[in-house]
Amino acid sequence: MDIVAPVAMAAGLGWASGLRLYAVLFSLGALHYLGMITLPPDLEIVAHPAVMAVSGALFLIEFGADKIPGFDSVWDTFQTFIRIPGGALLAAAAVADHSAAFALAAAVLGGTLAAGAHFTKAGSRVLINTSPEPFSNWTASLTEDALAAGTVWFAFKHPLALAALLIVLIALMIWLLPRLWRGVRRVIKTTRELLGSTG
Repeated sequence: MDIVAPVAMAAGLGWASGLRLYAVLFSLGALHYLGMITLPPDLEIVAHPAVMAVSGALFLIEFGADKIPGFDSVWDTFQTFIRIPGGALLAAAAVADHSAAFALAAAVLGGTLAAGAHFTKAGSRVLINTSPEPFSNWTASLTEDALAAGTVWFAFKHPLALAALLIVLIALMIWLLPRLWRGVRRVIKTTRELLGSTG
């Protein structure tokens, strides 16, 4: 339990960052500020008013941007360069008080899980965006919002349950990613053919 809890926390924060980094940052700061969780020493900085103001503003922007079909995929492309290193840094900070080696291992784990979650999310959105109606997009986006916030809560309140859930989610990601990649390639090919025929 002494090792599982911090590992689950680091892994959970990394994974959730791949979905919604700004929501994770703001949730951590807000829950700590309200006294609902106690952050590890190296994560307490996210509860600083300046950090909360920026992460909160970016969270609101992303909340809206992610609900716009098509634009959400553009947003995800840009976020590739932010979510993955962000997940690695949060995972490392979550366990930095244990040892430098543990923090480095957590950074690798957190970054990997952030990448997996991010590419699964981005790939599924490309396929969802082929549907003409916006409701599936909104449903996916709201589900991701809830998953990110729920993961933060479980990371601190129920780390063993989160560890079990992450095992299932990782298995699902491994199964889904190749299928999503094939679907994304088909969408790109079809788009190119349509553009070529109208050019």
